[in-house]
Amino acid sequence: MRNRITVVTAGIAAALLTVAASRPGTPPTVHHGVGAKMQSISALAIGPNGVLYAADPQAATIYALDLSKLASATPGTKDVANIDQQVASMLGTAPSELTISDLKVEPKSRNSFVAVTRGQGPNAQAVLMRVDGAGKIDVVSLDNISFSSLGLPNAPDVNPNGGRSNRSQSITNLQYLIGRVYIAGLSNEEFASKLWAVGYPFKEADRGTSVEIFHGSHGQLETRSPVYTFLPMTVNGEQDLIAAYLCTPLVRFSVSSLAAGQKVRGTTIAELGAGNRPIDMIRYSKDGNEYLLMSNTSRGVMKIPTRDFGTNKAITSPIEGTAGIGYETISSMTGVQQLDLLDAGHAVVVAKTPSGVNLQAVALP
Repeated sequence: MRNRITVVTAGIAAALLTVAASRPGTPPTVHHGVGAKMQSISALAIGPNGVLYAADPQAATIYALDLSKLASATPGTKDVANIDQQVASMLGTAPSELTISDLKVEPKSRNSFVAVTRGQGPNAQAVLMRVDGAGKIDVVSLDNISFSSLGLPNAPDVNPNGGRSNRSQSITNLQYLIGRVYIAGLSNEEFASKLWAVGYPFKEADRGTSVEIFHGSHGQLETRSPVYTFLPMTVNGEQDLIAAYLCTPLVRFSVSSLAAGQKVRGTTIAELGAGNRPIDMIRYSKDGNEYLLMSNTSRGVMKIPTRDFGTNKAITSPIEGTAGIGYETISSMTGVQQLDLLDAGHAVVVAKTPSGVNLQAVALP
């Protein structure tokens, strides 16, 4: 059966939503309907009951997509060699025109959902893919999918005067935790870096919490650098968010401190090296110990032990090189861009190789 490809373009409603989300002081907008028209797609998060959360940074909007009635597929995720070439062929384009921006494994089916952008600029198209246990790749048509969407307030301007637009970083990452979606990104405010916590079903988004960090390798406080990837974790009996930044501080934020309209300073627990951008991060246990596994642009996949997250001394003064919590580089994992847990012993990764981009299961190190 021929795959039906949903071309995600900006309709009138999406355009109005973009204007509302970018205008300072405009109340955020909640929409409910069928057939989401996403302008872009980046971060994904999995919730219960078949709900997939997807970020649309160009519209500064979060979508909750109800996939509970999606046609069933073979359980699991099978390796797909050269997935970039196969997806490009399905979408009628070249692999060089594709961007894979996130990967999430649905825990019940263990199917993998992949966020893909076809093309660049205003004509780019957002596509959601699914890979199943037979290695079958499907384009998920949103035409008959029920959705809710929530626009974030005070997003960076699409076309700022005299500067580069940060609109693509209005949402940088998502996580679902106990009835709430936690959102990282930038606003157009003076203290631009933000964390939001919004309940689902969506009702409203407040101003979020302005977050700042001490960046040891830069020797200063920073308020305009976004969180690139984060995940929830219990530290010393308290729910925290563990966040990774450019160049590469690792920072703890207490969930209880994330109050609307407030400014919160995180606790920098590691400096993992300059000249590097974190991409994706998962948490897992092995042999009685817990670790983070982080993909990044310049330093390979990092295996970071979590046992000292609650006791390590905070970094509050300039440093050179690395400091705080250490890490191990996993030499067997190269070119990894996106990753998520498949089961207790394996992760699914999207990895760039000399011949193309592969999706494959790998043993947790």
